Amino acid sequence: MYNLIVMASRPSEWTHEQFIEWWRGEHADVTYPLPGLRRWSHTAVKETGPNRHSQGWDGVSVLSFDSKEAYEEMLKSPEWAKAAEHVGSMGGRAIMVMGEEQIMVPGP
Repeated sequence: MYNLIVMASRPSEWTHEQFIEWWRGEHADVTYPLPGLRRWSHTAVKETGPNRHSQGWDGVSVLSFDSKEAYEEMLKSPEWAKAAEHVGSMGGRAIMVMGEEQIMVPGP
């Protein structure tokens, strides 16, 4: 799998709960149609470590695609343009990283 990992924080005028509701509701509605999206997990951050760099984040999403090529094709789609525009209108901040997934401990 090739993953797009997004760590995001809410706009200053929103509560954590409002942001998670937006992410899992309104924003999810424009994310589900992304072409080639095979899996999507979302974690609402409840706790952070004591390191100051760990603080201030509200959630993490991992969007998975079959390959880097499938991810790159998705980036050319109107669905991606719509999702990216939707995030831009929100006004928080985000870090995005991409890469090949390596399973280190297999699930059940």
